[in-house]
Amino acid sequence: MQHSSPVIVGEAPLAPADVVAVAREFATVEISDSARQRVAAARAVVDGLAADPNPHYGVSTGFGALATTFIAAERRRQLQVSLIRSHAAGTGPEVETEVVRALHLLRLQTLASGHTGVRPLVVDTYAAMLNAGITPIVREYGSLGCSGDLAPLAHVALAAMGEGDVRVVRPGQEPSEKTPAADALAAAGIEPLVLREKEGLALINGTDGMLGQLLLALHDLENLVSTADLAAAMSIESQLGTDAVFAADLMALRPQVGQAVSAANLRAFLNPSPMVASHKGPEDGRVQDAYSLRCSPQVHGAARDTMGHAAMIAERELASVVDNPVITSDGRIESNGNFHGAPVAVVLDFLAISVADVASVSERRTDRALDPARNHGLPPFLAHEVGVDSGLMIAQYAAAGIVSELKRLAAPATVDSIPSSAMQEDHVSMGWSAARKLRRAIDGLTRVLAIEILTGARALDLRAPLVAGPATGAVRDLVRTVAAGPGPDHFLSPDIEAVTELVRSGAVLRTAKEHSHV
Repeated sequence: MQHSSPVIVGEAPLAPADVVAVAREFATVEISDSARQRVAAARAVVDGLAADPNPHYGVSTGFGALATTFIAAERRRQLQVSLIRSHAAGTGPEVETEVVRALHLLRLQTLASGHTGVRPLVVDTYAAMLNAGITPIVREYGSLGCSGDLAPLAHVALAAMGEGDVRVVRPGQEPSEKTPAADALAAAGIEPLVLREKEGLALINGTDGMLGQLLLALHDLENLVSTADLAAAMSIESQLGTDAVFAADLMALRPQVGQAVSAANLRAFLNPSPMVASHKGPEDGRVQDAYSLRCSPQVHGAARDTMGHAAMIAERELASVVDNPVITSDGRIESNGNFHGAPVAVVLDFLAISVADVASVSERRTDRALDPARNHGLPPFLAHEVGVDSGLMIAQYAAAGIVSELKRLAAPATVDSIPSSAMQEDHVSMGWSAARKLRRAIDGLTRVLAIEILTGARALDLRAPLVAGPATGAVRDLVRTVAAGPGPDHFLSPDIEAVTELVRSGAVLRTAKEHSHV
């Protein structure tokens, strides 16, 4: 969908919601007047340094291991062009449109800071490309996360120069065929950039790719972790578990913030539940539920707290100027190490661990629902005719296979630094790699939760005449709009895909909230 109001760049640090709006909702961008003034002032500093016979990194020298090589004035524009062409060395599958738009916007924010030394024309060109839906083709591999996401950002800069290929993407439409950047710029009335001193370096020296993916991941996880609470509620209810363990006073004995939020969600999603109420009392005979049911708030809450830490790091990075060298407020040009992706990379890895853990406990709840030794009276695998039908047996296999992969994806990328640039860049963050595996992990979590919800919906149906609570019952009814209820075996894959889309879109969580007191 098209976002209604423009995002203002350069007035204040972008908010996470701004990045999501531009990346996914195709919000337009506008450059603030104050940003234009800062950009022009910083450019004047660079123009002054360009005439200085003393070398200045990025203005009159080479880059990386070639930082001590002085470049004559008549060759400096070619230096900037050569930098972009050589660094646009990505390979592999194309990166998603939303990721390219996010990193493009975040680089624009740094350019508009007035600390990079680019001309106002560069800022205007980057904004115009975003507004025209011109999406440079960025490829999967090429970034080590230091000095920033060089290769991905170089592909964007190359397109701004009228070189390389792009896709034009409009809200609600499929991306265009691969198009030469020069043609796309011409169709939008945008003149290709002719880079001057310092500008090529300013266009590629940032953590924008990994930060953009972190912000998109956090946005997705806000939906998914609350959906995990809902999925757990359906499992607890349909497996005749208890909600007593989620009481607020019990949670207060261990004041972990995320745990309290998840427990409150579970209380709301299960209140009131005739199914839970049906077996309360001493005659029930069970002392306590299994960990995967009873400890859901503790596991989900740990993920929430991890997300909170990651969000803090992301907000700090949104307020940062990441370039090397930078133009300081008092007019100096200084080298620095702020382009190193470590702060962002570490939390990307941290989130992948939490994603694997939430998916793992979800799969365990699904498995319990299918096992007649543990599901308290439900048929094996929730099958219609046991022995003839397999029910949801293989749906659990799918969840188990995904969880196994998520455990592998939880292995940190950040500990695998590998040196580059003739040992000048001898310790790198691998943050881009951490971001890419987190995106795959989030897709896996979405599918595992969908399988638990599909299982929980069938289990609730099989408990009739017992009645589900308002929230869980409403979600079961939503699932029934795309997936058949109990009965003989049928083609199951479309059901899983359809429920996955309900989870991904937020429809499951919205339905639960509309029918509860969350």
